[in-house]
Amino acid sequence: MSEYTLDCLGEACPVPLMKTEKELAKLNVGDLLIVAIDHSCAMKNVPEWARAQGHNVEIEEVDDGEWEVVIEKTK
Repeated sequence: MSEYTLDCLGEACPVPLMKTEKELAKLNVGDLLIVAIDHSCAMKNVPEWARAQGHNVEIEEVDDGEWEVVIEKTK
C-alpha cells in the first residue's frame, strides 16, 4: 500500500474532481490518495464520487475551511 497526495487547494469545481479521478486511475488497489481541498463544492463532489465508485473515503478537517479527503482505492 502506497500513499499519494493531490493538492487541489485554491481550485474550484470541477477541477478537483477531474484531477482526483485521473490520479486515482493510476493507483493500485489498496493505495491511498489524500486530496487537499478548500472549496465547499469540491468537498461535496469528490467524496460523493469516490463512494459511488465503491472506494473507502474518510474526511478530515485540517484547518478552518480546509479538508483532506482520504480515498482508499478498492477496485
